[in-house]
Amino acid sequence: MAAREVKKKPGYSCIDIGKETQVFYAGETSHPMKDEMFSLLKELDAEMRRRGYVPDSSFVLHDMEHQEKERQLFWHSERLAVAYGLLKAVPGTVIRIVKNLRVCGDCHTVLKFISSIVKRDIVVRDATRYHHFSSGQCSCNDFW
Repeated sequence: MAAREVKKKPGYSCIDIGKETQVFYAGETSHPMKDEMFSLLKELDAEMRRRGYVPDSSFVLHDMEHQEKERQLFWHSERLAVAYGLLKAVPGTVIRIVKNLRVCGDCHTVLKFISSIVKRDIVVRDATRYHHFSSGQCSCNDFW
């Protein structure tokens, strides 16, 4: 790939809150609300682990240490968008996200957990389909 100068598209997720659209890129740490988003994601991660979540680092580059792989997963764009939506959207409303790439398997699992923990529906339109996460289940029946 490098010899042909082939580059992977950067992953991003968009979320509309009111009349404002926010775009989050994978690994982004420059957002003005990053501290609040990081804190919320850490709380959710702790609760997910209590409920049996184990990160699937097979969705990250293979030439990294295990902890670095988990950190990379933690900062995927859809997770950032969900955290922002949970912090800014009217309580009880559906969190709606559009993603330019497919949702990775680990994020798919995470979004199921989050929908159960926060008791909110999350709808993600990725590159191939809609995913409607509700009460720990996804409308795709884990086929994506």
